[in-house]
Amino acid sequence: MIRVLLVDDQAVVRAGFRVILEEAGDITVVGEAGGGREALQQARRLRPDVICMDVRMPGGDGLAATRAVLAELEPAPAVLVVTTFDLDEYVFGALEAGASGFVLKDTDPDELVAAVRRLAAGFGLVDHSVTRRVIAEFARRRRPVPDGAASLAALTGRETEIVRLLARGFSNAEIAAELVVETSTVKSHLGRAMSKIGTRDRLQTVVWAYQHGLVAERGSGGAS
Repeated sequence: MIRVLLVDDQAVVRAGFRVILEEAGDITVVGEAGGGREALQQARRLRPDVICMDVRMPGGDGLAATRAVLAELEPAPAVLVVTTFDLDEYVFGALEAGASGFVLKDTDPDELVAAVRRLAAGFGLVDHSVTRRVIAEFARRRRPVPDGAASLAALTGRETEIVRLLARGFSNAEIAAELVVETSTVKSHLGRAMSKIGTRDRLQTVVWAYQHGLVAERGSGGAS
């Protein structure tokens, strides 16, 4: 059973999300919070697998709560940011804070359930309607981190290739076709790369690639 904590300053939104998620059968809402500070307290107490986090709340910044939760809890829950605007400034802050994905508040119920399941399974997610724009804009705004060369040196040549293709939007199957290897080989290399660079999921690996200058700009390819 996937344990979810709902964080939103509007009770009606939390109630709606609770109904949608619990109807899925494999998801249980273990708690709710109306602000960032309460979210951190609840996360400490309940240890959810996924937190659905609003970012604009009068009771405490969702971005600060995301940073605090991910820095303090081990194992850390996956944070799914729920936002009103597809290119909200808060989305970029959430990616930097370590969120594993985001969806829009008006997303279809089935897509919300699928997003929670993906994050619980270790896959990052960005709303498909804005994936490319968000990552491209994120890349445009961020300069490579100072220790980029040292971090990249930890990866083998093949791992670097795979992370680069992932950041360009290729799926595992598309990476396998591009490199003429088995999909299982791609998964193995990607898993080792993520372990070396300390990322939890595919989305954070893409963010890492841009931050470390591995990809200059968003290229073509399939959905990740």
